[in-house]
Amino acid sequence: MSTSAELFTIGRLAERCGLSTRTVRFWSDAGLIPVAGRSAGGYRLYDAAAVARLDLVRTLRELGLGLDTVEAVLTDAATVAEVAAAHVAALDAEIRVLRTRRAVLATVAKRATTTEETLLMHKLAQMSARERQEIIDEFVRGVTDGLDPDSPAFGIAENMRRLPELPDDPAPAQVDAWIELGELVADEDFRRRVRGMAVAGRPAAEPRYAVDPGAVAEHAGRALADGIAPESPEGRAVLERITGPDVPAAERAGIADAMAKFTDARVERYWHLLAIIDGREPGPPAVPAFEWVIAALRAHSG
Repeated sequence: MSTSAELFTIGRLAERCGLSTRTVRFWSDAGLIPVAGRSAGGYRLYDAAAVARLDLVRTLRELGLGLDTVEAVLTDAATVAEVAAAHVAALDAEIRVLRTRRAVLATVAKRATTTEETLLMHKLAQMSARERQEIIDEFVRGVTDGLDPDSPAFGIAENMRRLPELPDDPAPAQVDAWIELGELVADEDFRRRVRGMAVAGRPAAEPRYAVDPGAVAEHAGRALADGIAPESPEGRAVLERITGPDVPAAERAGIADAMAKFTDARVERYWHLLAIIDGREPGPPAVPAFEWVIAALRAHSG
């Protein structure tokens, strides 16, 4: 055990604290370890206080603090508690970035993407919440341009703007959903399709023959599950259970066209992606049942 009267050369001080001579000299040159005096040969000498100071510097450095921050603690410009709190916040931010990067890498590994797609995924995933929202806002502005703000279509499009924020610790599925959403709204064909749906809006008058969505889900959904072809005689029987038997064959093509205006798997996928990003389980897809009805209406319109 050393006493306060003992002095150490850099070599002995390094050995005493389990550090390299080079590290001790570097920290001493930075002013973090005070020199107690000089030997007859001009070499630096350090006392017991330097040993304690060196232990503190090593601890702070091992916790990841920079030399400027260590110096602030040693000169009482900042308390250890203040520095620790700031460092915790910095580490939390770094952990969030690392978790997002991990989720992106998991998506890349799963998708077997090209280099270009990988770069795009990384860019999308690294965006701030504001930057992600701006992508959606720009998409919705294009969809609603020139529409009456009081129209139902405008309201639906506005709901498409409500992008949930990615959590601090996103699951790979949430990152994957955001990446897919970013790619979807950048697709010109998808943008034209949503714009067309918004412009078409609700018909001025109620259609003469309305199709009940509940009946579509029940009967067409079962037909899909049972493998009944929409153009088959069995398919016609299912169709009549949905529309009723009194719909003239000549009217069916028009009903199919009206339904097709607002039936799109990609639009449904948009809503499902928002749910996934929000941490919710999306509902079962409804579009396949409507597509089955549309095909049956057209097959039996003659």
